[in-house]
Amino acid sequence: MVNSMTGYASGRGQDGVFSWSWDLRAVNARGLDLRLRVPDWINGLEQNLRKGLAARLGRGSVTLSLRLVREETAEGLSLNETQLGAVLGSVARIESLAAEADLALAPSTAADLLMQRGVLETTTPDENTSRIAALLSADFETLLEAFCEMRAAEGQALSRIISGQLDRVDDLVVSAAAAAEERRGKVSENLRANLARVLENADGVDETRLAQELALLAVKADVTEEIDRLRAHVDAARALLGSKRPIGRKLDFLMQEFMREANTLCSKSQSTALTALGLDLKVTIDQMREQVQNVE
Repeated sequence: MVNSMTGYASGRGQDGVFSWSWDLRAVNARGLDLRLRVPDWINGLEQNLRKGLAARLGRGSVTLSLRLVREETAEGLSLNETQLGAVLGSVARIESLAAEADLALAPSTAADLLMQRGVLETTTPDENTSRIAALLSADFETLLEAFCEMRAAEGQALSRIISGQLDRVDDLVVSAAAAAEERRGKVSENLRANLARVLENADGVDETRLAQELALLAVKADVTEEIDRLRAHVDAARALLGSKRPIGRKLDFLMQEFMREANTLCSKSQSTALTALGLDLKVTIDQMREQVQNVE
């Protein structure tokens, strides 16, 4: 089963005074890179989210954002009497100094005092923290499932594209094998002609050495191994597409091997038809490699 490295999912939730929104997205990467932006006052939440992502994802640059809002109510606020006393002392001192300078100040109201820093404090009881952590963890599983489903759907589309490209490579290899067989007679004829020219223009040639050189030329012109390896690579790629594990790195390496054989085929071709097929192979392999870059 092929999964894409790219994906996106979002979600919202609410419970009591808490409301939240998720944003989970991923792009291509060589490995698994997790970046989380979550509230740091919920103990253990980030660790649990990282563990959940790592268990389901193999590769990709993944960004998870959680925006958590708590509606302030009277039950969630407490009066800091020590801070209020300090504020009242400061207000009294200011009013005294203003009177000495014969300045008139508007009287302070209770609302003015409550707005001063530290007078009202937000309370987040431990039981609320534990409860919201459990709610968020459960909601995250739904988000992650939707995210993985999207990656799987994109992966199936990638699998179909790559399978079609492998079929094209297979067809080109069959044609290349036929073209190589057709040019066999021409290559042999060229070797015999070259041998005749050498023998006509050289006296005392070491026939053993000459035979070795001709055999080496014949081996260099033979593309049987390249065609056999290309066929083996096609079979290996198809087997990988049926695997249930992340296969992106293995496919990427296989694309390099495909291209290596296609380049060698072109360099050995000694035939216009075989060269054209080799170039078509290179184009198809390059297109396939672009798709493989998106595979997990």
